[in-house]
Amino acid sequence: MFIALEGSIELGLLYVLMALGVYISFRILDFPDLTVDGSFTTGAAVSAVMITHGYAPLLATLSGFLAGAVAGTITGLLHTKGKINNLLSGIVMMIALYSINLRIMGKPNTPLFGENTVFSVIPEDYFLVIVPVVIIILKLLVDAFLHTDIGFALRATGDNQRMIRSFGVNTDFTIILGIALSNGLVAMSGALVAQYQGFADISMGVGMIVIGLASVIIGEAIFGHKTVFRATLAVLLGAIVYRMVIALALQLNMNAEDLKLITALIVVAALILPKIQKSLGQKRKILERIREVNNKVENNGRDINA
Repeated sequence: MFIALEGSIELGLLYVLMALGVYISFRILDFPDLTVDGSFTTGAAVSAVMITHGYAPLLATLSGFLAGAVAGTITGLLHTKGKINNLLSGIVMMIALYSINLRIMGKPNTPLFGENTVFSVIPEDYFLVIVPVVIIILKLLVDAFLHTDIGFALRATGDNQRMIRSFGVNTDFTIILGIALSNGLVAMSGALVAQYQGFADISMGVGMIVIGLASVIIGEAIFGHKTVFRATLAVLLGAIVYRMVIALALQLNMNAEDLKLITALIVVAALILPKIQKSLGQKRKILERIREVNNKVENNGRDINA
């Protein structure tokens, strides 16, 4: 059980970047970007092919980030310049990336067993020390970016495009930049997951948008999201919690084929529970108000009788 839990935390740390990417597109920009399912595999494919051709693992990982950013840029261009619906532009790019990823790898699966990866230099006992530090540094860099002038423009674009456009901000640019950064982070996560698992597979990105949303929603539901720092921290912890839930489900002898169903149920629960809590809270306030009114009526009645 402990080994499974440790493995889920390790994998959850690698999915943090993917969850942060989904957070930028889904929460910051209010852009339902399905490119994620394709760009995750793109990052894995680019890094795996470069590593097998002798390139440094770090360079391969950064190249995966750039490849994902390019895919995100095209999605942004389809939406802003092509005037295609945001959801449809993501679907179009996701479909296109399936063929592109096959072209990159040349086959459905690229093994990395025996190859040097970014994890080759990390002693196994220190994985849960070094990787969290790196992830936190990347999280703080994202926080710092979102507090720059461009970052504020990005956040304002998601809140109210018309308002921020009236201040002279090019919202087309901020949307393209945000989707590029989002998919770059997703692709980097794919590159790291491929190196951790020892292979890149054409289908490894299927359902990734749901996993990302699950991480974001679970994190926000449990840890809150009042500030950017707290929201990104919630996303980080949400990704880890999600992997731990999946590991627990597997430990309970649930079929691996049911993992996508479990993910969907987790997302539904995370979406519904806050609303149920809010509704119960409102009912509790109403009941308290009724009790206060009844107490006042009873006290007034006693005063009159006296």
